[in-house]
Amino acid sequence: MSLRIAFCASNAPIAQAALAGLTRRYGDHAEQGADVIVALGGDGFMLQTLHRTEKNPAPVYGMNRGTVGFLMNEYSEHGLADRLEAAEETLIHPLSMRAECVDGAEHHALAINEVSLLRSGPQAARLRISVDGKVRMPELVCDGALVSTPAGSTAYNYSAHGPILPIGSDVLALTAMAAFRPRRWRGALLPKAAQVEIEVLDPDKRPVMAEADSRSVREVLKVHIQSEPEIAHRVLFDPGHGLEERLIREQFV
Repeated sequence: MSLRIAFCASNAPIAQAALAGLTRRYGDHAEQGADVIVALGGDGFMLQTLHRTEKNPAPVYGMNRGTVGFLMNEYSEHGLADRLEAAEETLIHPLSMRAECVDGAEHHALAINEVSLLRSGPQAARLRISVDGKVRMPELVCDGALVSTPAGSTAYNYSAHGPILPIGSDVLALTAMAAFRPRRWRGALLPKAAQVEIEVLDPDKRPVMAEADSRSVREVLKVHIQSEPEIAHRVLFDPGHGLEERLIREQFV
């Protein structure tokens, strides 16, 4: 029986052109009931697709019609059915973010790559970091801080000089952005089960925003971050080009 493939694409013209060509060749099944979802775009669109299809049991296979394409496979119209049959699956567990705001509101979101706190005013943020209920950093003066999954460790985390984490590792990266005090602190590696709480010490003078995979919450007071092992995103990669290989390769360029 042939695979039931559901296609989706970003609004970029190159992705829309790919969508038209692939659906002409392979047809297009509804996402509900599909065997696999093929996402056409860049990493940002892939993250959007994974979030949107979180409750759909079908795995997602991305093809790069964007820029970097770290989470994507190489694009080709030819032999797609064979590639999907041979593809290797990686499970990605997201982080959950619970953000308490100055106005008393509470916001919840999931992040496949990272949860980050960023200063949203002209002055550096003052943060207090606790892990599993114990204060580990009484005061961090910085542009921001983030908690990253292994899958997201080559994204914002790596740009902030955080470590690249093997995809199968049971750790999270806690990374500072432009730390001013303590100046030499670059972050920490935490157990995957760790519960991280980051408090904003001077929210009126030094406002801070929180982001979960680019979904923003402004004027936060406190952000609680933890892994969600019960949620698993199924992502497909061509053999020999999976996340584990990409994460290793990225460290030697």
